[in-house]
Amino acid sequence: MPIESAREMLLKATDGKYAIGAFNVTNFIQMEAVIAAAVRRKSPLIIQCSVSPAKFLNPKVMVAAYRTFADDADIPICLHLDHCEEVDFCKECADIGFTNIMIDASKHSFEENINRTKFISTYCHTKGGISVEGELGTVSGVEDQVKVAENEAALCDPEQALEFIERTEIDLFAPAIGTAHGIYATKFPKIDFARLKKISETVNGTGANIPLVIHGGTGLQPEVVKKLVSLGGAKFNVSTDLKYALINTTRKYLSEHPDEYNPGKIDKAVRMAIMERIDYWIDLLGSAGKA
Repeated sequence: MPIESAREMLLKATDGKYAIGAFNVTNFIQMEAVIAAAVRRKSPLIIQCSVSPAKFLNPKVMVAAYRTFADDADIPICLHLDHCEEVDFCKECADIGFTNIMIDASKHSFEENINRTKFISTYCHTKGGISVEGELGTVSGVEDQVKVAENEAALCDPEQALEFIERTEIDLFAPAIGTAHGIYATKFPKIDFARLKKISETVNGTGANIPLVIHGGTGLQPEVVKKLVSLGGAKFNVSTDLKYALINTTRKYLSEHPDEYNPGKIDKAVRMAIMERIDYWIDLLGSAGKA
């Protein structure tokens, strides 16, 4: 299927009151499994990779694998660079074929965040066909190279959200609302639903204008996920859940087959576990049949 921009894909989700899973992968077994599950469920899909695994796997190889899988799929699939704080690496990934770039300048001042985000936005839009995600406020927790302590996390100011979007000309907006990377310390973390509602009304009050992104999906209760989607969350990031599926499945298989030395069987077990988790998220986000 021809590659569709994340913006167009997610504007449809915003209008349709569902969300599209944006799944972080750390190897090509995960990538293939995520795509296979989405194809089976006819769900649009965003494949994500953080900076550390992207550099380890080689971004050129990632793009080649993505294009190979996407060419054989009958659903729209995007390849997204997640939480990149390095302007040069954002440019490199845009140059070699990533379809979406997240420039994360959220740790900087408001004006510096705007400057850096605007630079990447202009760069990617000049190349054409590349959606850009920006973040206002910071999401706490740990994800690959991103580490933010809870007391350093600042929630998004709804009054600044529209100004940030207009001045940066981004395509996707990630407001910090209290979700966190990694595993939550409590079953019901404190999430500012009212803040998300206010932001959604401010930027999309007269119709879908810019899709909103929810970071820190792993560990949220189903009712919380559904509420976040109902309030405008259109791109839903999931990372740690897939890492746990990969590592726990591998550990279980090795413990049950201590005398077996066949990596292919481990890969098959991991693939099945990943596909089961993607099924869970597609059902929860309501994206099945939307491709």
